[in-house]
Amino acid sequence: MANAPSNLPSDAFVFFGATGDLAYKKIFPALQAMIRRDGMDIPIIGVAHAGWSVEQLRERARDSIVKHDTLDPDAFAKLSANLGYIDGDYADAATFAALKQALGGAQRPIHYLAIPPSLFATVVQGLDKAGCATGARVIVEKPFGRDLASAHALNATLHSVFPEEAIFRIDHYLGKEAVQNLLYFRFANTFLEPIWNRHYVDSVQITMAENFGVQGRGSFYEEVGTIRDVVQNHLLQVVALLAMDAPTTRDVDALRAEKLRLFRAMRPLDPREVVRGQFDGYRDEPGVARDSKVETFVALRLHIDTWRWAGVPFYIRAGKNLPITATEVFVDLKRPPVGVFDDIGARDSNYFRFRLSPEVSICAGTRVKKVGEDMVGERVELVARRQLSREKSPYERLLGDAIHGEASLFTRDDSVEAAWRVVEPMVSGVPGVHIEPPSPYASGQWGPAAAAKLVAAREGWHDPLAEQSAPC
Repeated sequence: MANAPSNLPSDAFVFFGATGDLAYKKIFPALQAMIRRDGMDIPIIGVAHAGWSVEQLRERARDSIVKHDTLDPDAFAKLSANLGYIDGDYADAATFAALKQALGGAQRPIHYLAIPPSLFATVVQGLDKAGCATGARVIVEKPFGRDLASAHALNATLHSVFPEEAIFRIDHYLGKEAVQNLLYFRFANTFLEPIWNRHYVDSVQITMAENFGVQGRGSFYEEVGTIRDVVQNHLLQVVALLAMDAPTTRDVDALRAEKLRLFRAMRPLDPREVVRGQFDGYRDEPGVARDSKVETFVALRLHIDTWRWAGVPFYIRAGKNLPITATEVFVDLKRPPVGVFDDIGARDSNYFRFRLSPEVSICAGTRVKKVGEDMVGERVELVARRQLSREKSPYERLLGDAIHGEASLFTRDDSVEAAWRVVEPMVSGVPGVHIEPPSPYASGQWGPAAAAKLVAAREGWHDPLAEQSAPC
């Protein structure tokens, strides 16, 4: 196993998959932003097997930034000057020998595996044999496994070369400013703690909706589906931030320990409390099987067996070709124990609403008396809205943190496996329990009709609205 990295920043950035889609959409814009904002000045080495030259990669970087960001002439000139390229097969020792030479005197490189998980073992072993893993860090792109067994095997592969403190499993959702704000809002405000429990919270809903389909990525989606794509990682992480207890300190290990405790308190999903859907026309997408049983929508009920949350259902809903693109958390509080006023309906309880994307807002739903003689009220939503146009992108934040060895926004091996344990009944099955095939739904609808039955006892789903027309 390679030596653990020091606390010093990485002194070279290597990214495998340099000619791929992720590099084009996210990595090159993030690298320019890190140079522009923080003055990053280290060798940047792309590795791929595409038959390219370094000049072609530099042109690809320019096109990427022009399309997905704004080209900064000075920052891009620095990026271009620091950018190198190695073209070679990941299974060829000569590729890693060339990388070792290109790293020169770098003592603390960081290697970003923006490649399919099937190539992880080949690359980490190649790094180890060439001496490129000593003192190094590694960033691993999701998906991190297909199920609990494969995640465990991937962890074993990485641990055969890198110590855990050198491994950064990236989930770009954790780099979003709005997602981080969930953690801050919970533990920076004293008024929440007395009511943030089963005595006052009736239910929690999390909706991650997209108003578009698979966008030509049918082959990829056939391999993952909605549960693997966003529930096991993004949305269970959001649940953890909402439901975990306060860490004892700001230390990264304290934060991770509370998340792990929360994941371990989640019951494995019961297939009878999961509704899967598939939008009409999905099977006509290129790369999709004509008899596909892959879900493009899922709605589920999650249970957390802690003193704080026992008996409080957490509902998760995610899907493609839904009416709106938005991610929102809705925390419904219980109604007053005695109905003093008879104008309060079943959906008029107090609530907190967190809009995570595309707009960012924190809202509190209250009731106040209407002007007049009658003792009747109306709902008023108190809204704190932020404009995040100048904030770091998730990839800029996460890559920068990894380079500096800051691990708080990355997932640890035991937490990854604990999250897979939660969804394991739906991805690997349970003996004797039938998993229903996905039900069809029309584009522009909120999934199949059966999804509504999950929340029937809670007066239905709270559908995200366009932010400018949200109730107030």
